Amino acid sequence: MKNYLSLFLLAILIIGLFVFTINGNGKFVNASKKATPSVVSLWGYNNSQLRSSPNTLGSGVIFSKDGYIVTNYHVINNARNIIIKINDYEINANVIGFDKNSDIAILKIDTQLDLEPISIGSSDNLRVGDEVLAIGNPYGIGISVTSGIISATGREYGNPYLNLIQTDAAINPGNSGGALINTEGNLIGINTKIYSKTGAYQGLGFAIPSEKIVQIASEIIKFGKVRKAWIGNFRVTSSQLLIDNSIYKSLKILEIEENKGIYEKGLRSDHHIVEVNGLQASWKNLTQSIKMASPGDFINIKYFDGKKLVAVDIEVKAR
Repeated sequence: MKNYLSLFLLAILIIGLFVFTINGNGKFVNASKKATPSVVSLWGYNNSQLRSSPNTLGSGVIFSKDGYIVTNYHVINNARNIIIKINDYEINANVIGFDKNSDIAILKIDTQLDLEPISIGSSDNLRVGDEVLAIGNPYGIGISVTSGIISATGREYGNPYLNLIQTDAAINPGNSGGALINTEGNLIGINTKIYSKTGAYQGLGFAIPSEKIVQIASEIIKFGKVRKAWIGNFRVTSSQLLIDNSIYKSLKILEIEENKGIYEKGLRSDHHIVEVNGLQASWKNLTQSIKMASPGDFINIKYFDGKKLVAVDIEVKAR
């Protein structure tokens, strides 16, 4: 009887593992099928001889049905001619604009092809351990898919303002500008760089979060560049203060330009900023909040005016 019971339990376990494997593979298959048509191969040439060896190669993501494509700035930098390959079609691309700080560039192609824009997912609620797929054109061999997990979020690697996504999905030269997607096939990031001592994949890849991609791409498409966010001209220093028996880390305002930005909301010299968008005030949090905002957005600042704590919403202006 015990032997029959053991065999029965073993059979249930094997069936369960089989179903789990099928479902897991199915997720990747469906996600790849959904997103792959929205990822393109890219070659850059610094001369007019398009049949010469390309000077750069990479990937791009179709952002809109009318031909806007997102890629990395470093992929197209110094390229006089850019060729996009979609399926078996090669199309010339024009640079609409770029932002060096975020390493994002927007290209435009004119084609009669029925383009499939990538489905945009949220990068705000990603969890370490979430499964992801990286899609791109590694070494120029053509569109390929690799799998992995999210290893970390909020990475500063090379840029403290982008909150990069770290993944162990294989990202090799040529993957730059390609898509990082979730298991639903939605874009959560644009693959931008790897950490490697050899130049090849070593399990440390980084992607720009999709929320930042949408913000930057929309700015470039509309204005040809990313307008710089601005909330006034002022100078601060790190400080601490005691309020109601609680110690606050703060940014003390040393100087402030009158009648502009935060001055119009009541902040003055010697006031202490204690929170920025609900986060403890620090130079990093302040500058990151400004960098990640677009003109028309609001940044919430809580400050101490010497008597009480005051919270104000500062409208971000274009500079």
